[in-house]
Amino acid sequence: MGTDSISPFVEDCKKYDKGAFIIVKTSNKSSGDLQDLKLESGKTVYEHVATLVEKWGEDLRGKYGYSSISAVVGATYPKQLKSIRALAPHTFFLIPGYGAQGGKAEDIALGFDENGIGGIVNATRSLMGAYKSERWNKKFTEVQFKEATRAEAIRMRDELNSAISSKNII
Repeated sequence: MGTDSISPFVEDCKKYDKGAFIIVKTSNKSSGDLQDLKLESGKTVYEHVATLVEKWGEDLRGKYGYSSISAVVGATYPKQLKSIRALAPHTFFLIPGYGAQGGKAEDIALGFDENGIGGIVNATRSLMGAYKSERWNKKFTEVQFKEATRAEAIRMRDELNSAISSKNII
């Protein structure tokens, strides 16, 4: 959309102490149809957008150095996730694609900084369908939906924390 379309949202974030997520690199299979296109500069569209998001958020950094102008960066493209983190070190990430879409914990760890912060992971399908998964379908029934969801959320949390901690030790 461009700066003139995003600026009013950035100004509202400043005025009302709010935040916004801007799509940079999504986790869906065909995201590359547009987001991976090369520009004349040699950068991809997603790299250019990541740079813009970092710039738009410069005046909105908080206590931990992250801006409330944030980016959606999919877990299913770990190489891109890592490069976007380097391009946008002060940008908080919403990271979809973990679990059912194929993103792995070690992939997601690439989106976090050396302190293990900088993102929130989204895994809706994996949580909503936990009772049907191979891991939990022998232990939980459809009626035990919430127990299966809780068990999967705890398992995912532990797996993610382990991967993020391991990455940051290296």
